[in-house]
Amino acid sequence: MKEILLWPDGAPGAKGNTKEDMPSIVPYIVNDGSSHGAIIVCPGGGYVTRAPHEGEPVALWLNSIGISAFVLNYRVAPSYRYPYPFLDVQRAIRLVRYHAADWHIIPDRIGVLGFSAGGHLASTLGTHFDSGCPDAEDPIDRVACRPDAMMLCYPVITFGEYRHHGSMVSLLGDIPSDDMIRFLSNELHVSPDTPPTFLWHTADDQAVPVENSLLFAGALSRCGVPFEMHVYPHGRHGLGLALEDPSVSSWTELCGRWLKSLGF
Repeated sequence: MKEILLWPDGAPGAKGNTKEDMPSIVPYIVNDGSSHGAIIVCPGGGYVTRAPHEGEPVALWLNSIGISAFVLNYRVAPSYRYPYPFLDVQRAIRLVRYHAADWHIIPDRIGVLGFSAGGHLASTLGTHFDSGCPDAEDPIDRVACRPDAMMLCYPVITFGEYRHHGSMVSLLGDIPSDDMIRFLSNELHVSPDTPPTFLWHTADDQAVPVENSLLFAGALSRCGVPFEMHVYPHGRHGLGLALEDPSVSSWTELCGRWLKSLGF
């Protein structure tokens, strides 16, 4: 299947009609006659781009373990700041859940996976979800956007002390308000309803401090949300599947087992 526009008639807030103005998902569906779980994949890129190695290769890995995937082409700065990337990921999960029967997907086994700034986007979805608007004219908007699981890979989580400054500025502008900084510091918005979460990070990440994952794990623990976390001693930021680093590449096997334990 080719890419699917999230809003075929034009995305909210679109500033033009180029590819960057038309958020989409690229489907990688497991077609074996059975229904499967699915994951929305959010590549990183500091909210200014989307890293290719955190997109299709990740979707193909998920396919290899029997899970369908959809790579999200969300809108980025400088043309698009908050709320547009968030609207895009909300729409993506609503759309996949709406078409679950058509695409042989289990509707309550739809998760989100994000790397770096894509991890911030994924964790925003997992802490700021809604159950849909029952009176919406568009039937897709009536569908809940809560993910059933989150996988956060060296994620940006906080816009506080341990923030990745570039991601914050790209999303919120040069002088974000204190209210917006707090609203999008996602460790502050974990609740008992936050989905089960898998996290991994490297302890010496020089771009996004490991404290981002630690803060989120602490919040999950305090709220009683099931989570699994792996901190590797060494590894550069942006490893993706980490095929270049055998000491870190075990994360995919660990994550795959975790997903299977949740019924994906």
